[in-house]
Amino acid sequence: MLYLVPTPIGNLEDITLRALRILKEADYVLAEDTRTSSVLFKHFDIHTPLRSHHKFNEHQTTESVVEDLKAGKTIALISDAGTPAISDPGFFLVRAAVEAEIEVQCLPGATAFVPALVASGLPNDRFFFEGFLPQKKGRQTCLQAIAELEHTIVIYESPFRLVKTLEQLAQYLGDDRRASVSREISKLHEDTQRGTLAELIAHFTQTPPKGEIVICVAGKA
Repeated sequence: MLYLVPTPIGNLEDITLRALRILKEADYVLAEDTRTSSVLFKHFDIHTPLRSHHKFNEHQTTESVVEDLKAGKTIALISDAGTPAISDPGFFLVRAAVEAEIEVQCLPGATAFVPALVASGLPNDRFFFEGFLPQKKGRQTCLQAIAELEHTIVIYESPFRLVKTLEQLAQYLGDDRRASVSREISKLHEDTQRGTLAELIAHFTQTPPKGEIVICVAGKA
């Protein structure tokens, strides 16, 4: 069995009892960064062996992991925070496990875009999850495409690129388009700013943001 186990994105209390049990019972746990995960393990007194599994080595490690799964081992996959494979490593291993007819289960749990979308005040009955925009190649094409979407758009961004991304969104979608910016979700200084893209640009130009960012933008009217 391969388990995908969400881990807290902020408050360590945001982990389920089932997640803790799986992490303790697994033969070993694949972690995006073992140093980050060791803090979580120490906090919850988890002693399961940790192995590195990240975007730079997942192509090399997946084959041996699948062989372990075939041999009957129970393995859990976690990322630094949130649900594995959502803008984090995981898809490649899941696909390989499915192709090998190994059972895969993803536990419900923390994912940054869900609370950001719900708290945005924008329609959430239909939404488009973009994740991180392309850095260079394809960025303009992507912005042109999402400008035509009629439902709420969800984008991940770093605090260092937030203002630039908001400016580009205003350029392609119009500076009067409604949006929200959520940061530090589930942490002590959690904050959501709402307004037009122009208003958000002004706010974050004056007040540089910190922490991980989720942008929600209203769809085309």
